[in-house]
Amino acid sequence: MKIKKGDQVQIVSGKDRGKRGKVLYVFPGRKKVTVEKINIVKRHVRPKKEGEKGQRVEVPVPMDASNVMLVCPKCEKLTRVGYKIEEKNKLRICKKCGNEL
Repeated sequence: MKIKKGDQVQIVSGKDRGKRGKVLYVFPGRKKVTVEKINIVKRHVRPKKEGEKGQRVEVPVPMDASNVMLVCPKCEKLTRVGYKIEEKNKLRICKKCGNEL
């Protein structure tokens, strides 16, 4: 996958279209990413102890990686990811401005 943990991404499709956030988790096998404060759902949690009340907790849910695009930190544009191979290193580059990501 071309998107890594900690990348700044923008949502391209879905209910949160246009919002930006930081990638928290990446699931390469399932091709899904979890983005901070985006795709939030409410989960009902049972009380753990006697006398405690149940709660509704808001949790970010993984979304398909095809629904997000990387935001270049240099040019601040949505971009695709390219690769440049220098000796033993494989670097990710921005397809718009050519800078390293």
